[in-house]
Amino acid sequence: MSSDTSGAPARLPLHRALARLLPFARRDLPRIGLGGLSALAASIVALAIPTVLEWVVGGPIASGTTPAVVWGAVAVLGLGLLEALMVYLRRWFVLAPATAIEFNVRSAFYNRLQKLPIEFHDRWQGGQLLSRMMQDIGLIRRWMAFGLIMLVVNVLTVVIGSVLLFQWHWLLGTIFVVSGIPLWIQGFRFEKVYGVLTRRSQDQQGDLATSVEESVHGIRVLKAFGRGPHALTRFTRQAEGLRGTEMRKARAIAGVDFVLVLMPELAFAVSLAAGIWLTANGQMEVSQLFAFFAMATILRWPIESIGFLFSFMLDARTATDRVFEVFDAVETITDPAEPRSIADPRGALAFRGVHFRYQDARPHERDLLDGIDLELVPGETLALVGLTGSGKTTLTTLPTRLYDVTGGSVTLDGVDVRDLALVDLRTQIATAFEDATLFSASVRENVLLGRDDLDAFSDEAERVMREALDVAQAEFVAGLPDGAETMIGEEGMSLSGGQRQRLALARAVAARPRVLVMDDPLSALDVDTEERVQTELRRVLAGTTALVVAHRPSTVALADRVALLEDGRIADVGTHSALMARSASYRSVISSLERDEREESAQRTDPTSEIDIITEREGA
Repeated sequence: MSSDTSGAPARLPLHRALARLLPFARRDLPRIGLGGLSALAASIVALAIPTVLEWVVGGPIASGTTPAVVWGAVAVLGLGLLEALMVYLRRWFVLAPATAIEFNVRSAFYNRLQKLPIEFHDRWQGGQLLSRMMQDIGLIRRWMAFGLIMLVVNVLTVVIGSVLLFQWHWLLGTIFVVSGIPLWIQGFRFEKVYGVLTRRSQDQQGDLATSVEESVHGIRVLKAFGRGPHALTRFTRQAEGLRGTEMRKARAIAGVDFVLVLMPELAFAVSLAAGIWLTANGQMEVSQLFAFFAMATILRWPIESIGFLFSFMLDARTATDRVFEVFDAVETITDPAEPRSIADPRGALAFRGVHFRYQDARPHERDLLDGIDLELVPGETLALVGLTGSGKTTLTTLPTRLYDVTGGSVTLDGVDVRDLALVDLRTQIATAFEDATLFSASVRENVLLGRDDLDAFSDEAERVMREALDVAQAEFVAGLPDGAETMIGEEGMSLSGGQRQRLALARAVAARPRVLVMDDPLSALDVDTEERVQTELRRVLAGTTALVVAHRPSTVALADRVALLEDGRIADVGTHSALMARSASYRSVISSLERDEREESAQRTDPTSEIDIITEREGA
């Protein structure tokens, strides 16, 4: 889904929006200020050059005194070198603090993404978050290192230079100042138009990044179904929309640049005519007229750059707004003010009157989980079965507070999980998901992800990793090019589905939790491998409470008890044999699971099955 900006607060004024960066920049402001002072000093040195030229033209050149002309040239050269030194100092002062600010914002942004609840990530596109993390924060850094300083310095340079123009003649100074009025009018119009366009452009870039991300992650599906041209058409349509927005931005910038270039040119022409008239009438010296135009020439770049720098500031403002949309998102799942602790963890897990509904559920819809009462005693393995859509997967997200219940409570050893610190809770309860997500890291790092208490290369870590791999029947690791040090590609796509699931299960086992929640983590394994894994799990995790979402009769049969979930409620609980004897609904669900298992087995052996057809098409 796209980013959710509905109900967003009114847009802050420009200065208040950019002021939100101050907490990240406060420590580095002194050096940025010194960079600004260096840039201002460079501009003031440049503005001093026309005064020297006035003296050279009016004195040594008019009188033909060669030594004085040489000294005048030396003075101008010295001022030029001093200006270059100030420019160098500006860059030296701002480089480190600007990158430090970028680092601070980016680190805080990533930390924020880690803390925000799953429901936030359900609503936001990955590409939108990625574009904010990389592009927008990078733009903020460039603006603070260059745009902010140069905009302030160039505006001050224009103001100071305009005042200095009056020293030669009030009429010429007035002409130059009056010519700037249309620039301010055009600037106000430009802000309104460009502000909307730059926001649209940056949002469209985020959508485009999402399309690329989805296409890369889903490349196998696109190839398998021959939908590459369709994806390209969709991408081209989005790219064309972005191109159109960028063209409108360019036209808006061209409009303001036209005025910024035209008005100084007109001022030059009118000032030249007036200056010649004043000189002819003896009201002005030639040297003064020369110095006036030298000063006006120096002011041309600061004036013409204001349009670019102003658009840069609006881009930075939009980038700041987009970044702070994430910072402002509500962090609904947090540590309690006074966390409780469990003195003697046993692994008793209980659902008491649990209700849950997703945030986007309609008011008239009933709760997805509608009053769940279920208890798991320490060391028990309980299988959860039900038809598709009954709420099994949702139930498994509640113990670790990936989502919070909307009614009732989930308790661990009698303590509401909302009263425990998140790090403690997630140390006690581990989850193995059906969709086995691995990271671009080594096998060792993936398996030991949940063991911050171990040095990854210690003897104890090696023992824990090997044991976890054995339990998960992940003997294939020994055959990888570098064994446990083999780097896994993005999301583990360099491995088969079964291999990914076994590493994900090994990761959960290595965490050594008191409660293990498994959402059908062995769906990609054959029945024999699954049985061996289950046997090893019982041996190694003896005393560990397990809640298993089961999609196979074989998994159900290995559980101590089974809970039947129907329409968000626990319809019955008992042993597999007892439920088969007394519950027609349970028998129907088991029959459905058996049918699905037979179809899955047929797909594995039938050379014309859908999986093989897709594989052959992808290879072609």
